[in-house]
Amino acid sequence: MTSDRPGPPQSVPTLTEVIDWPVAQRSSHAAVPEATPPKIAAASEGLDEDEIVRRILRSLHEQLDGVLEYRIREALTPILSRAADALVRDARHELSRSLGDLVTRAVAEELRRQRPG
Repeated sequence: MTSDRPGPPQSVPTLTEVIDWPVAQRSSHAAVPEATPPKIAAASEGLDEDEIVRRILRSLHEQLDGVLEYRIREALTPILSRAADALVRDARHELSRSLGDLVTRAVAEELRRQRPG
């Protein structure tokens, strides 16, 4: 079973790659990471902070979907393969047993028919 979805991305962009920081902010933010996101100079770009957050979350969501699907498939493939093998093995065993019972009954019935009187 193949999927049309692409595999995981080769790399996940960092926040500084997603948001184009002004040059003055790049150097100050690179040296001292903040615990909360800085106020983004979005007014000059015409974007508000909520829109930027929505865009970033949408991008992360799409990337996570691809990565998670790939990882889940990677983890489940051997498990499902073993389960399918066990199911086929059990079905063959049951079919063999049922067929053996059917043949035994058919032979017994034929022997009863051929006995004289």
